[in-house]
Amino acid sequence: MKTLGIIGGMSAESTVLYYQIINRETNARLGSNHSADILMHSVDFEKIVALQKAGDWAAAGALLAESARKLESMGADVLVLATNTMHKIAHVIEQAVDIPLLHVVDATAETVKARGVKRVGLLGTRFTMSDGFYSERMVKLGVDVMVPSEKEQAEIHRIIFEELCLGRVCADSKSYYQQVVRRLQESGAEGVVLGCTEVGLLLKENDCPLPLFDSAQIHALAAVDAALS
Repeated sequence: MKTLGIIGGMSAESTVLYYQIINRETNARLGSNHSADILMHSVDFEKIVALQKAGDWAAAGALLAESARKLESMGADVLVLATNTMHKIAHVIEQAVDIPLLHVVDATAETVKARGVKRVGLLGTRFTMSDGFYSERMVKLGVDVMVPSEKEQAEIHRIIFEELCLGRVCADSKSYYQQVVRRLQESGAEGVVLGCTEVGLLLKENDCPLPLFDSAQIHALAAVDAALS
């Protein structure tokens, strides 16, 4: 079994899900009392949020690159960045270490295509929906991407940071996300990527008329594949 190095804390809520999914899946595959071989460095999310708001992605990248180096020095074989948004600086992390980084977009696009879906709506932070790093990589991998309107993006982003990242799941916010999904469906989306690791706390498969692709779940399961390969 390979050792997974998880860069977590962005947010702590979603990092808990990664840890739980990876260990439960490892046990399901190996049986007995097996669990995953994991090293984790959980950062102070407030520092990351402040850098995001300031647009200082270079400083954010340097911070996470240092986290990656710590995990590599401790013996990690594969890195998992337990957040979607910070994959914006995935290349910085990759350049800082000699071990592979399991990219969330690659894992998600592979799962989308396996379901025969060619065009998806994307829900995530404002950075993920509008900065292009996520959509462009999905397109290169063969999946067309639609995003909500700017007004919808602003509210989706607010709900993530003011509610979901703090463990608050509100019925009104769930209804809002469902409305956005319906509008994406009307515009031609065949599925929806939950491109934020917290959105799966709010929306489940049976909540929407389209197939949902929970990136956190997909990414965590891909991490198990990598660890056991």
